[in-house]
Amino acid sequence: MRDPYSVLGVKRSAGQDEIKAAWRSLAKAVHPDQNHDDPNATVRFTEAGRAYDLLRDPDKRSRYDRQQREAELRRMEQMRRQQAERKVKSDPPPRMADEGAEDMIARIFGVDSRGQPAEAKAQAQAATAPTQDARTAAVEPETGDAAPGRGVAPASAIISAIIRRIRGGRSKADKAPDFFADVTVSVEDILNRVRPTLETPDGQTLRVPIGAGTTDGQVMRLKEAGYRFENLKKGDAVVTVRVAPGRFRVDGFDLKVDLPVTIENAVLGCETTVEGPLGSFPVTVPAWSGSDQKIRIAGEGLVMENGERGDLIAEIRLLLWEKPDAKMIDLMRSLRGGLYL
Repeated sequence: MRDPYSVLGVKRSAGQDEIKAAWRSLAKAVHPDQNHDDPNATVRFTEAGRAYDLLRDPDKRSRYDRQQREAELRRMEQMRRQQAERKVKSDPPPRMADEGAEDMIARIFGVDSRGQPAEAKAQAQAATAPTQDARTAAVEPETGDAAPGRGVAPASAIISAIIRRIRGGRSKADKAPDFFADVTVSVEDILNRVRPTLETPDGQTLRVPIGAGTTDGQVMRLKEAGYRFENLKKGDAVVTVRVAPGRFRVDGFDLKVDLPVTIENAVLGCETTVEGPLGSFPVTVPAWSGSDQKIRIAGEGLVMENGERGDLIAEIRLLLWEKPDAKMIDLMRSLRGGLYL
């Protein structure tokens, strides 16, 4: 769904009265009954109803605003990482001959793996190293690649050494970091148990198990599917399920759907159908049904872990006066019967 504030044409700081007034005005303008020649009128009317449904509920509105802020922060963090990666690629670090991962980290931290000063270790190595006469020493040519057995340690070994250093050298209990990701599915994907895929940090394809107990915002932990570093136990993959915007709005294991009703049917009541994710269902619209009135169809929502299902909730979308109007009731009766006063 598009930004609900943009749909209703209000500022993010708008109060509830302003949001309600904007919804009423927009609903009247885009209602399908007033736009018979516009094939997209129902879509625009439904979109306006979803935007109002989100913004009129303080909890939903607060959650949406928070998610937007978090998404913006993630976008800024991703840009920062990309800039840092470009800088690293354009300015590679100098090679350090014969320097392994532990030696490199010891040089950075200033102590070796046993807690001894790195400078003392370097001096001891220098004292025992063989000397070479400058007059007879052979000069090694400079090449772009390090000789076999020499050069910088692999990146995975360096990261493993850093993690062990931070955690105090408990190598047997060390575990690589967890991999966090979101996976987006539709309501139909959940009901059909479609297994979406993710690419893991090491380039492998990971299938996410979707089925009973899955709903929007659910967090799954997949053991040993995260980062993999040398000499460390594999991390986990922590996957958050996001349900893509569509015809249905997910509320726990319940599914909410808009039910457009013409004004005469709302005033006098009618029999109609509601389209669910797996088929259509007959429903009765009570007489004088206003916007946001709900019709609940039990057992047609998402599947819970115990095998039970949530409900399908049809929310009527219509603009009416706050109180019943006798003249309006007579007019709707005359329109339904084909009579004109």
